[in-house]
Amino acid sequence: MGIPSEMRDAWINRRKSLLIPSPYEEEKIAASRRCTQEGVRAGTKAAAIACVVTTVPTLLAVRMIPWAKHNLNYTAQALIISAASISTYFITADKTILECARKNAQYDKSA
Repeated sequence: MGIPSEMRDAWINRRKSLLIPSPYEEEKIAASRRCTQEGVRAGTKAAAIACVVTTVPTLLAVRMIPWAKHNLNYTAQALIISAASISTYFITADKTILECARKNAQYDKSA
């Protein structure tokens, strides 16, 4: 059981290209990686904040509002909290990556 050595070697060698990137292309690739990392970092921070912000009212509502007490079980509470966190993560990460990409596209260091 496992991955045959031929398949493993094919996957490893797939990353190696016959084409050698220019220094300008390497800078663009590095900038895109930085943008992605920045987006992930910003998205994670925003998702953590959104998790706390949605957890408090959801749990308070379940304890104090009769309708929520009867109709929102643990799964519904988890779905409310996770939906807010996940959507916040993706929206923030997308906006941050696009902003960074726009900045890199407009600002030319050589000029």
